[in-house]
Order: sequence, then structure tokens, then C-alpha cells
Amino acid sequence: MTKNTLPTIVIAGGGTAGWSAAAAMGKILGKAFNICLVESEQIGTVGVGEATIPAIQTFNKVLGIDEFQFMKETNATIKLGINFENWLEEGHSYFHSFGRTGVDHWALGFQHFWLAASERGLTEKSFWDFSPETVAAMSEKCSPSLAYAFHLDSSKYAAFLRNFAENHGVRRVEGKIDSVELDGESGDISCLHLEDGSKLQGDFFIDCTGFRALLIGEALGVDFIDWSDVLFCDRAIAVQTDLVSAPVPFTRAMAHDAGWQWKIPLQNRVGNGIIYSSDYLDDEKALERLLTNIDTEPRTKPNFIKFRPGMRQKQWHKNCAAIGLSSGFLEPLESTSIHLIHFNILRLIRLLPMSLKNERAIDEFNQQIFRELESIKDFLVLHYWKNDRRGDAFWDKCRAVKVSKTLDERVSLFEETGTLFRNLEELFSENSWVQVLMGQGVKPDSQHPVAANMDEATLVKLLNGIFDTTQKNNSSFDSHEQFLIKSFGTNDAA
Repeated sequence: MTKNTLPTIVIAGGGTAGWSAAAAMGKILGKAFNICLVESEQIGTVGVGEATIPAIQTFNKVLGIDEFQFMKETNATIKLGINFENWLEEGHSYFHSFGRTGVDHWALGFQHFWLAASERGLTEKSFWDFSPETVAAMSEKCSPSLAYAFHLDSSKYAAFLRNFAENHGVRRVEGKIDSVELDGESGDISCLHLEDGSKLQGDFFIDCTGFRALLIGEALGVDFIDWSDVLFCDRAIAVQTDLVSAPVPFTRAMAHDAGWQWKIPLQNRVGNGIIYSSDYLDDEKALERLLTNIDTEPRTKPNFIKFRPGMRQKQWHKNCAAIGLSSGFLEPLESTSIHLIHFNILRLIRLLPMSLKNERAIDEFNQQIFRELESIKDFLVLHYWKNDRRGDAFWDKCRAVKVSKTLDERVSLFEETGTLFRNLEELFSENSWVQVLMGQGVKPDSQHPVAANMDEATLVKLLNGIFDTTQKNNSSFDSHEQFLIKSFGTNDAA
């Protein structure tokens, strides 16, 4: 960097990760830095991150993205949660919804009131009957008043973000990275050499090269922390099919004897995939199983994906930060991949000093991400660990896994008292943990004294009031299909 010249940030790789970084940095940092992105049309992307969580709305608001335009250009539909089928045992299902279930008391969660009423035979309604998002999802309805995320076409999303980024001054360079040159004195990355002989010099680099991790892994040698000792799935196959019925406002996650299968409906098609452990199912049989459980003939060739669950020991090292798959990958079970891309970008922007390098900022960034990924890992492990699919070797192994002390203590506290605590920085809410815990068959032995000692009439009135309000509101909601048509019609008219 020469005097009076803006420092340069080079983003290596496109896809959702690269173009999300480019869009955010172009919008927020475009006046402070030169920003360019290098990608090659010869290199494909994984391209199967089609489900999101409500945190994507924060990213959109920070960037000033119009929700209607975003949905229109990515063929997006609404997602109110995930329906988990056959996870506890064959034939059993439960819903992990966004938003809240029931009404909490300052001293205790709603689950205590429901548990107290259920144990005393005062209600036959399930815990999920008091969740507005679950009730709407099961009746295939939707409303802007609900907590929601999106199903989207990841390739179209990357294209949408590319257009946004280029409109905010980001320069795209077509080229395939041949090698990474390090500064002999500092060990920082100095430039990227492309196959055509050209080179890209920069002051700061963002590694969005996917599982290859060309910068953070191959060039800078940051080690990988392997979590395959607690997350056993390491393969995925994805195909697309035609939409044969109105899209439902939720993701389906259907367990099988060696993993699980997803179904994600968009406006114009359905994304299907199977996740499995290669120790218990080979690729050929996995593909056969996937193709047996889709609605129509596939419209795309199967996309085979190998992955290793885990994370880089450091996400920011020297003058390089890893975003997306280059930083690590757990698995797609709770749709956290795009969230981690977005929030790590925003976290990087918040901590990025004008000098582009500060050891305190680097340490803080790495510590924050490690804590978040540890928490997400525990939440994913919970789905597998607490199962009653006895006789399936894969699920037997999941049930016998040695979980972290944090997860073990959290689940034990819930089992004994019905109470759950989480750190404020954690991604998943208390209600998310409660839904998955109870959905996976973890029933508390007791309730909080406030609920346990409530007189029957008051307890019944409380639950009936919440239930009636939920049902009344749901009756006024549009169907998901009508919601999409009405939303687009309103915006088109505008």
C-alpha cells in the first residue's frame, strides 16, 4: 500500500460466502478500502445451502436489502421451522419452530406450566399447540407477524449478492488461483498468483475457497479441529426435483438408519438431499435411498459432497480471515451455514481496524467464533444423542457418544428441573433447546414451584387463553401460497 492509496481487501472465492462478504464490505467499507473478489467460472460451488434461520433478516437490514426483491430473485419461500421426522423413533415427529412457545414468566419458561398441566391431566394439548409458528406451519399458513426465515436458491442468491456488491464498487476478477505468496519477513499473505500469470496484491485477504481452504489452510497452515468423534455424518448427496404441490413453509428433516434426508420447497422446485455416515452407508446405496424418497424424477445430476465436521483452529490468522466452508463446517441439520457466513462477516467488520491487523482484535474474533461453534456443535449433537432408535447401529453409536461437559450438564439440569440456561451470545434460544429436548424424548422430572403449586382453575385458564389466541390468530392468516402471491402482487403494484 502506497501513501494516499486506499488499502486493498482481496476476497478469494465467490459463492454465497464470497459474495456475502463482498456485498457487506462494499456497502459498509467501500469508502475506506478497495475491495475486489477473484473467482473462476471453472470452479463450481457446493451450492446446497438452501435453508436459513431468522438471523438472515438482520444481515438484509444491515445491507438495506429489500425483502421482496430478495425473495423474487432467489425463488424464496417462507420457513417457519423444521419438522423432525423419525428422529426419536420411527413414526415419531416434532417441530422446531422459530419464535416463542406459549408465554414465559420472568422466573420460569412456559414449559413448566405445560408440564404441570399435562402431569395433572388438565390438558391433552401438546406443547407445540401453543407455538404460533408450529400451528401455522402445520396448517401451511403464514403471516408477517410470525418469526420466519427463508428457503432460497443458493446459486441465485450468490448472483443477487454479486449484483449488489458490484453496484457498491466491488471489482470482480475472473481467474483461478494458482499459488499464494507469503511475505518472507512477516509471514502474511502478500499476493495471489493466478493461472494466467497475473497476480493480485492485497493488504488483507478473505478466504472463501470452500473446503479447499487455499489461504487459511494450505498457505498459512492453520490446523483443523476435527469433530467427527461426536458428529458422525460425513457425506451428502443433493438433487433437485420439480414442485408438484404448493410449497410448505417448513423444512423436512427425515431420519433414516444412517443419517437423515432433507426436503426444501422453493417457489419453482424442491431441493432434496441425504446426509449419512460413510461408515454405515455407501454412496451407491445412499443415492438409491434418496431417489426412492423424492416426489418426481430428478431435474439435476446428483451432487456428491464429502465433508469433515469441524473448524479451523483460527478463523483469522495474520492478514487473512476465513469465511464459509474454508473456516469449517458442522453439517446442515439446523441451517446454520449461511448464518455463520453472515455473522462472521459482520463480526469481522466490527473488529477490523484501519491498519487491518491488530492482535487483540484477531484474538477476540477467534474466541467469539469458537464459542459460537462449540454451542452450535452441542445443539446438533443433542439431536443424535437423545434418540430411541434402538437396533440401528448408527443411532446406537450416537446414543453412546461422549458429549461435552457443557451439553451433559445442560441436559441433566433440564431433566431434573425443567429449567434451561443459555449464554446471551448463543445462537439458539431457550425455546429452541426446549423444543428439541422434549422432541427427542427428554422429559423433566419436576416443574418449577410457581407452576407446580398453581391452582387448577388458574392453570387451565392460562393455557386455554394462550391456545385460543393462537388458534384465533392462525385462522386469520393466509395460506403460504396466498402469502407469496399477495406479497409479490402488492410489491408489483407498488
